[in-house]
Amino acid sequence: GAELWGLPQWIIDVFLVTGFAMILFTCMIGQLATQVNASHCMLDYINTYFAVFTFYTAMAIEFSGLMHVSYFIQKCVGWAAGKPIQSNEPPKSAVQAAFFWFRVVLSAAVLCFSLA
Repeated sequence: GAELWGLPQWIIDVFLVTGFAMILFTCMIGQLATQVNASHCMLDYINTYFAVFTFYTAMAIEFSGLMHVSYFIQKCVGWAAGKPIQSNEPPKSAVQAAFFWFRVVLSAAVLCFSLA
């Protein structure tokens, strides 16, 4: 096996192999600011029209597929690591798979265009 920064194997297993490091990263970046704000504002934070607007905006972005390039990156990393991506979801039908990959390609095109 490869050695990473001289770290013991158990640290590599716990944080990198299991994905625990990405869970921590997501919680720290994606949820910490919201939780701090909510702790000061309590129910006022979610009981506003701005929160409803934010929720519907997030749902629209998720449905549009603009962030679906991350699924392609996930599949590439899983392929490179030699580990299949396990899911509790049932297999996609042909229509669902076509719609999924259309959104992945659309997302990749938007990303490439925005970086050009």
